[in-house]
Amino acid sequence: MLSVVLFVVGLVLMVAGAEFLVRGASRLAVMIGVSPLVVGLTVVAFGTSAPEFAVSFKAALIDQSDLTLGNVIGSNIFNILFILGISALVAPLVVNSQLIRFDVPLVVIVSLIVLLMGSDGKYGRVDGLILFTGLIVYTGGLIFASRRQGEAALDSEVVELLHADESRSPLMRWLSNLLLVFAGLGMLGLGSNWLVESSITFARLMNVSEVVIGLTVIAIGTSLPEVVTSVVATLKNQRDIAVGNVVGSNLFNLLGVLGLSSIVAPEGIRVGTQVLWFDLPVMVAVAVAALPIFFTGGTISRWEGGLLLAYYFAYTTYLIMQATDHGSSESFRDAMIYFAIPLTALTLAVLMIHDIRRRVHNGKLTEGSGDAAPDDGD
Repeated sequence: MLSVVLFVVGLVLMVAGAEFLVRGASRLAVMIGVSPLVVGLTVVAFGTSAPEFAVSFKAALIDQSDLTLGNVIGSNIFNILFILGISALVAPLVVNSQLIRFDVPLVVIVSLIVLLMGSDGKYGRVDGLILFTGLIVYTGGLIFASRRQGEAALDSEVVELLHADESRSPLMRWLSNLLLVFAGLGMLGLGSNWLVESSITFARLMNVSEVVIGLTVIAIGTSLPEVVTSVVATLKNQRDIAVGNVVGSNLFNLLGVLGLSSIVAPEGIRVGTQVLWFDLPVMVAVAVAALPIFFTGGTISRWEGGLLLAYYFAYTTYLIMQATDHGSSESFRDAMIYFAIPLTALTLAVLMIHDIRRRVHNGKLTEGSGDAAPDDGD
């Protein structure tokens, strides 16, 4: 019972701590001259991944590799399949063209790199440094690309957040925002400590591996800020924000959370056989599957959202069946691998080809109408 209380309280502390950290850091960044657009793309987007970072970092320090890796992989799978799925069911999601051209392919590339890095059974300090350097380069690229854009390019909700306290004196603004940052960091630290300790207890009591706990319970819990952000953005008809939040968080999880955790882990982050041959490939497959879904029509429709959600429940069902040694777990896995996934891939490929042909046809019609106009004048 004590572990249950610690888990719930720890989760609440982390979600609230992430909110405080985002608010305080965003306002401080604006006060020292950082553009609101950069703040929205970095501090706000990465701030929703603060719970994942806190838990994985803490687990890495005490050499709990399974929790660290399970949390990162599980959160990335949850973000795409569940969060985008449930958001698209609320309303079809608009996919920004920049995400299609750059950010989503980048998630796929980074996911493949992480898979290759783990093939030797461990993420060491060199791997962590490479990943974290990638985060610095990506963030620097965002800052460089956004210098020509102003506050008008930022979501109105973020602008409201950034300027909510401008009526107060500068000293009070500094003190209140610093207090928010330190309170957020403290809540994240304490909450992650309780969450990790209680999760280890759960795993031992239920005779379930810590990686399964990380892939499911902790991954879902630490992704709550992303859930709230994306669903609320969808309800407010700011659907590109819902998609961008998920993509940015996934990049931060791989480059920042896994990168820094690998650097500080005393013996590195060990990669188990199950993780290497199933969970990591599933994470890569989910990222790859997002490409045709994002590409077709520039939107994620309701049926595509339902498909994503169904796959998340199928994945979680398999994890539970395997953890409880259910006799049908292997049959269930084979049905997904050899029937459901290939059928879905074929369907999405056909839709993507149809969408490409439609765009080419529309382009030709546009050119034809442009050519025909002078003839009418003649």
